[in-house]
Amino acid sequence: MKRFRRILVPHDFSTHATRALRVAEGLAREHRGRLLVLHVITPFHPATALPDEHITWPDATDIVSAERDRLEALVARLVRGRGAPPVTCTVEIGDPYHRIVDAARKADLIVMSTAGRTGLSHLLVGSVAEKVVRHATVPVLTLRPATGKATRRRAPKRATGRK
Repeated sequence: MKRFRRILVPHDFSTHATRALRVAEGLAREHRGRLLVLHVITPFHPATALPDEHITWPDATDIVSAERDRLEALVARLVRGRGAPPVTCTVEIGDPYHRIVDAARKADLIVMSTAGRTGLSHLLVGSVAEKVVRHATVPVLTLRPATGKATRRRAPKRATGRK
């Protein structure tokens, strides 16, 4: 059996991603592995700027550094204690799907959450997790968003014949 020694966890600071990090931590502890936690900053262009308007952009180095500090602080709070796996935190700028697939070249497994989009929003926006599953060269464990409610199905009511 192939052991999952290097586990990539894409993290977007959502509660779903934190849940994936906890699952990945358990796997890393079990397999004596390490975690590679990746946060991807999606570049954006302000839609309100006029073509001739001068735009001041913050330095990308400062943004990456601040997000890395934020990610490292979050991971330090969650992954600790006796037997905690070693962790490497990385922050990159780019398309999340491409950056995750690229980072997976150094991993044995990807553990990630899904946003849970359905219908029109899924059609228009797509799913990073879906693209990663289709194109990653390593296994991908995807976790659906927790609903907060028990999702047990109830047995149908039986007819009693009473009115």
